[in-house]
Amino acid sequence: MQASIDAIRVAGTPQGPVPVVVLAVDDEDDVVPIFIGFNEATSIARGLEAEDIGRPLTHDLLLDVVEELGCRIDRVVVNEIEARDDGRGGTYIADLHVQTPRGETVIDARPSDSLALAARTNAPIEVTADVFESGRDDSEKFEELQDIRAVSGEL
Repeated sequence: MQASIDAIRVAGTPQGPVPVVVLAVDDEDDVVPIFIGFNEATSIARGLEAEDIGRPLTHDLLLDVVEELGCRIDRVVVNEIEARDDGRGGTYIADLHVQTPRGETVIDARPSDSLALAARTNAPIEVTADVFESGRDDSEKFEELQDIRAVSGEL
């Protein structure tokens, strides 16, 4: 299922504020929210804004290395949710598909890192049907949350 980064918001939880990247899935009203860290959320937001801030941050550096090696990010696939022992939520798993001079290779990666790279390259994002069904949530729940850029100040 084709997806895109709809928003990067901050949700209030009993443990405090937690960033969430909201993936919109083509032809679906529900979204797939993935809770991530503040550094990763900020990096995704910077990638979406395509603003050059001078020295490369970690995701910029990785992309520079990938491109210098003659490779390119082909797509990101969020393909699994590993259930937690307590039954609440889970850990999202993604694959980063990279075209290399020797062909395609698939690299296990955190969704947040993969999405930060996709934001910088406009690489397609996919969500498997199982992940969508397991992780889907009402989009209205996330529309009222504060944007990460408002929380973290100037990116």
